[in-house]
Amino acid sequence: MYRPTLLALAVLLCCSLLANGGKVLVFPLDGSHWVNMKILSEELHSRGHEVTVMRPSNSWYIKAESNHYKSITINSPSGFDPESFGSFITRMVKNRLEGASIWTRMSLEYEMVTQFYEMHKHAVETIAEVFENKKLMQSLNDAKYDLVLTDPAIGGGVLLAHRLGLPLVFNVRWTVQGEAHLAIAPSPLSYVPIPGTELTDKMTFSQRVKNFLHYFFTCILVKYIIDPIYQPFVERYFGPDVHYMELFQAADIWLMKNDFTFEFPRPTMPNVVYLSGFHCKPSKPLPKELEDFVQSSGEHGIIVMTLGTMVAKLPEDVTEDIAAAFAQLPQKVIWKHKGKRPSSLGNNTLILDWLPQNDLLGHPKTRVFVAHGGTNGVQEAVYHGVPLVGLPLIFDQHDNFFRMKARGVAKVVDISTLNKDNFLQALKEVLYEPSYREKMKALSNLQRDQPMKPMDRAVFWIEFVMRHKGAPHLRTESYKMSKIQYHSIDVVAFLLAAILLVVTVFIVTVKFLWRRVFSRSKVKKE
Repeated sequence: MYRPTLLALAVLLCCSLLANGGKVLVFPLDGSHWVNMKILSEELHSRGHEVTVMRPSNSWYIKAESNHYKSITINSPSGFDPESFGSFITRMVKNRLEGASIWTRMSLEYEMVTQFYEMHKHAVETIAEVFENKKLMQSLNDAKYDLVLTDPAIGGGVLLAHRLGLPLVFNVRWTVQGEAHLAIAPSPLSYVPIPGTELTDKMTFSQRVKNFLHYFFTCILVKYIIDPIYQPFVERYFGPDVHYMELFQAADIWLMKNDFTFEFPRPTMPNVVYLSGFHCKPSKPLPKELEDFVQSSGEHGIIVMTLGTMVAKLPEDVTEDIAAAFAQLPQKVIWKHKGKRPSSLGNNTLILDWLPQNDLLGHPKTRVFVAHGGTNGVQEAVYHGVPLVGLPLIFDQHDNFFRMKARGVAKVVDISTLNKDNFLQALKEVLYEPSYREKMKALSNLQRDQPMKPMDRAVFWIEFVMRHKGAPHLRTESYKMSKIQYHSIDVVAFLLAAILLVVTVFIVTVKFLWRRVFSRSKVKKE
């Protein structure tokens, strides 16, 4: 008797969830950026929202088939090409390992800028094809999406959202012009370090000079690399009076993939929502064989090492030194490595093609995490309170590890000078100096001590934008101002001109009166 009633209630509940669900169009960035965008998309699906992901046909990570989203595949070369991009990464790593000359490094930096230029160029070409595909655009309009969720490190999703006239939410740390705060919040160079400078918020005069010069050269790169790609496109489709960054700055909510356990204190804005570690979660039990290996470490515990997805292997001489250093330790080591098995590998080291990183970091026997410094991995280490030994290689990894080093939770080893002795010394320092683990536990407590889970906060603000068709009341209108207006240069110029005019009139008046008085006194004397 009760079963039909319960079944009916369950059906009504499901229908209610579906009826209240929104329609989200996700325009992601491939590679490691897709990792937490995928987690966010799956969470939205689990809460009754219909998620559609736009992906390039040659996508690296973004699958066409999923139980959590529908996909729209674009026939375009704008995705990550594993072969060409992988070879580029390999050249960068090899160059750093060899300790190349300044000219070679400059050449590699130029190649990196060229790679980013091509990536942005392909992104704009792709979105132009989407705009010109009337059938596709009509289907996107007919779908009646509630908002666009995108990663603004590439501008395609931003441009599409404005073309469709939809509210816009960012899953963000970088925009096409650099670190996201620089595009939306006041960023005084006196105490806000530019990423890549490896500076804190406490700068000496010479460091402030360095920070300013770094910002200046970043502006030059933007002017000559990014502006020529996006501005002509925006003028063509949105009008000659629209600057492309206005479209980014008009986003309703910025879901920032970090917080002030990672960032140094700085000004922010009301529509910036901090979500450090929103992809992190409690660990799950390990597979039996792996758990047995971990338990065999006894009181010494284990070390986990992985260099992420982009760097599959290191040169053989480097892996030999790393393996030899591990062999000198009483801890057991679980190492994600796809290259040749090192001859110096000790009996305490287990090499795997893949490892459950989050579950291992959350295991009570994990003592140290050896990592390359990707944002996701660093945040997982903070979440689980595991101190770090850093081998930063490329992109923002050096800056990420500098921030962890500044907080006393990481020891960084320069990969170009790595050998068995200095790597072993770094491992022992983090293993046996209690301050590393104590400070990381304190940082973990700070990250976790929040009124609501970061994922719940992310979904709340996405649903908030759906309910209210945007969040313009949280968005500053300063992006519509020119540089002269924003910095009140016109006001200062006007006030200076007014003061100058008053002073001039006063001086002229005094001179005139003085001459009148002087001339009268002269006439009387005569």
